[in-house]
Amino acid sequence: MSDGQRTVVIVGGGITGLAAAYYLQKAIKNQRLPLTCKLVEATHRLGGKVQTVIRDGFVIERGPDSFLARKTSAFRLVQEVGLEREIVHNATGTSYILVNDKLYPIPGGAVMGIPTRLAPFLTTGLFSPFGKLRAALDFVLPPVKTEGDMPLGRFFRRRLGDEVVDHLIEPLLSGIYAGDIDNMSLMATFPQFFQLEQKYGSLVRGARRTTPKEQRERKGAFQTLKTGLQSLVEEVEKRLEPGSVIKGVRVERITRLGSTYRLRLSTGETWEAGSVIITTPHHTVPDLFADYPFFAPFRSVPLTSVATVALAFPEKAIRRDIDGTGFVVSRRSDYTLTACTWTHKKWPHTAPPGQALLRGYVGRPGDEEIVDQPDDEIVRVVLDDLNKVMNIDGPPQFAVISRWKRAMPQYTVGHRERLADIKVQMAAALPGVFLAGSSYEGLGLPDCIDQAEKAVRDVLEYWEKQQSVQMMEAGSKRAE
Repeated sequence: MSDGQRTVVIVGGGITGLAAAYYLQKAIKNQRLPLTCKLVEATHRLGGKVQTVIRDGFVIERGPDSFLARKTSAFRLVQEVGLEREIVHNATGTSYILVNDKLYPIPGGAVMGIPTRLAPFLTTGLFSPFGKLRAALDFVLPPVKTEGDMPLGRFFRRRLGDEVVDHLIEPLLSGIYAGDIDNMSLMATFPQFFQLEQKYGSLVRGARRTTPKEQRERKGAFQTLKTGLQSLVEEVEKRLEPGSVIKGVRVERITRLGSTYRLRLSTGETWEAGSVIITTPHHTVPDLFADYPFFAPFRSVPLTSVATVALAFPEKAIRRDIDGTGFVVSRRSDYTLTACTWTHKKWPHTAPPGQALLRGYVGRPGDEEIVDQPDDEIVRVVLDDLNKVMNIDGPPQFAVISRWKRAMPQYTVGHRERLADIKVQMAAALPGVFLAGSSYEGLGLPDCIDQAEKAVRDVLEYWEKQQSVQMMEAGSKRAE
């Protein structure tokens, strides 16, 4: 077996590529495999959207600020690198929906907007009496009969009605993907809701029976690191093999040469690899594999631009304080903000005593122009929106604005089917090449780490099969 066949190249150094490199190198070492692993990243840092700013005692996340505790892969990686003592859970408190200039508490027991306790839902002022009656049809409507995918919004509107969707479910779910709920794929984003409906004949009934009591009671479901999530990136990177990470270099083209692949780099170099893990965004893949037209559907997958705006204040500057951890904004409200976290309350470690940290979110499909505005204008717009509900005295001590241009892939209807078809064609035409990352099968940190671990298993299985084939061929030649 040539040196090239023994090399695995990981393209992209976001959290997916970083985790893949860590777990693959760990397997190589523990199993004493005759493989080498290289990671190539186009920018000069690893971690992708995972970036933390430490300033004046504030801990500010530019990208994701936490991960779901019930999805265990992120916590396992934290343990692997010895950071488990830095884990903290989010503080529990009231979260709100902003509708028509008024903040309404999210009804107690709502799980992704689905009621699991009826009393809070019936007594909330968030919905009209008609809206509540319409939602009650969920108990009598038959499950949808479909063989394929459908828009997430259509599914929920049929079961619970427009009012509940527009004022509760849409702000909660679309914010996760920075997407339009009426275009998002049900099966690629929240297939568990379809399964609940099919099994229990009702979303509410299914959610009540399957949601653990502690989750219904809004216990802290998220975890993060007191040292900032970037510390996870740094600790994982420290554990990679010396010389195995190449930064500031872009892979421009990948071509198949029999049982190996040739990678052309932006430096003019070429590498040979027996297997490749692609963790870059989907829109880069058709150009990497220009000879393979089956990647063309990736060109039409939408991407949304968003920005986060972290604002630091003395606590006393917030004249009208609100007891809670933040709010999301109904799409039918006249606000540029899509959400705001009172970060110093949700994550007390992020601000010094007596200080407040607010984190606003802007940008959604069809309304992304704000992301391109100058910093001062973004701060002004966000403050104007916040002052409609909070009454903040004076400008922030400082602001940290993070723009994520075309960074949020949209899992539109048919996403899973398109991806499955592409993977079938890859297996035939590009054996040993695997896709993983936020463009494909989940955006959250645990989802990306799960995909990294699966890609490593796929690489090792492929390599074992290649070894078996070569041994059989060598045996046949000796027999001859």
